[in-house]
Amino acid sequence: MRRSLSASEAVVRHRIASTTALDRWLAARLQQSIAASGVGVELWDGTTIHPGGERIGDLLIRDRGALAALLINPDLQYGELYSAGRIDVRGDFAAVVDAVSRVSIDAPLSWRERLALWAARPNALVRARRNIHHHYDLGNDFYQLWLDPQLVYTCGYYPTASAGLEEAQLAKLDLVCRKLRLTAGDTVVEAGCGWGALALHMARAYGARVKAFNISTEQIAFARDRARREGLDDRVTFIEDDYRNVSGRFDVFVSVGMLEHVGRRNFSSLARVLRRVIDRPTGRGLLHFIGRDTARPLNAWTRHRIFPGAYAPTLGEVMAHVIEPARLSVLDVENLRLHYARTLQHWREQFTPAEADVRARFGEAFCRAWRLYLAASEAAFKVGSLQLFQVLFAPSSSGTVRWTRAEIYSELAGLL
Repeated sequence: MRRSLSASEAVVRHRIASTTALDRWLAARLQQSIAASGVGVELWDGTTIHPGGERIGDLLIRDRGALAALLINPDLQYGELYSAGRIDVRGDFAAVVDAVSRVSIDAPLSWRERLALWAARPNALVRARRNIHHHYDLGNDFYQLWLDPQLVYTCGYYPTASAGLEEAQLAKLDLVCRKLRLTAGDTVVEAGCGWGALALHMARAYGARVKAFNISTEQIAFARDRARREGLDDRVTFIEDDYRNVSGRFDVFVSVGMLEHVGRRNFSSLARVLRRVIDRPTGRGLLHFIGRDTARPLNAWTRHRIFPGAYAPTLGEVMAHVIEPARLSVLDVENLRLHYARTLQHWREQFTPAEADVRARFGEAFCRAWRLYLAASEAAFKVGSLQLFQVLFAPSSSGTVRWTRAEIYSELAGLL
């Protein structure tokens, strides 16, 4: 089926190669693979193939090579080709990404995914630093364009349906502290502290003394400057180092958004740290991390362009390879998946008006890549292919167990 062209489109397209019968057959195969999404396929000469029923939008294929690449390796090439402008989307961008994501949620592991799981290498110190630099050292001013004022780059907690991003991030910081029953004088070690918001909140609101570790140079510099400006540098020490080098004993271990970067072959190193640092009657800890229901690698394009070396584990993997070897007892598990979908929606909505600034600094391909990354991540949490777990734990003999959860949420409501 062909849609009619306007006169201006016809002038341009006479220079574009017409589709062949093979092109149209390949396009039909591509459309068949996403038919359930309600998204159609349009080729470079205007040829369109779309499913019956409600039409969400169209995937526009700009050249023959892009069509072939999508069929050969879609996990990698959707992101690569969209970033390069060789494919595009007609219709509401986030809605189209969400619809296509729903089609693939129950897909079995491909041979490429099985190979990626088998071939995953340990994140040695040098590789870990390189991976973190790739994503987090893009410049603090870049993240200030679309994160909340405190630069909290992890899932927020929305106590009400109308809560905004800044409120949700403050609520998340306090939820973590309340789950840990943080009190004045507690000693805390934080692994992967971002721009320092949680460490500073623990010191300011609860009187804790915090050592916070991170291997992102720009984030550490920002956090140290903020601690000085807020007069908290006597209670919070920001250390540019890897979590594996944490030493000493603490009342509390906390990690928000770092476990995804540890890598499945390094879980034993994290277990050794946990066992060592909170092995005391007052010890307790919390891991807040992106996870999966079943083991599979992150999308190939995401691993290649956005989060090299990252892996979102299942709860079972964390229990078997982190919590149990550390001889810890699980006190509470909560899934905040839909809260992360809402957080990403807010980030995406703030990123959109900032795109001109992002494009001017990094170029069109980078801007398109991050537009896709935010929309695809939002969709992944909406449809359930990614989860967001908070796991609270303590040594088996710890006396920090609550009778109920009511105390956490009633106190949180009072804060807000």
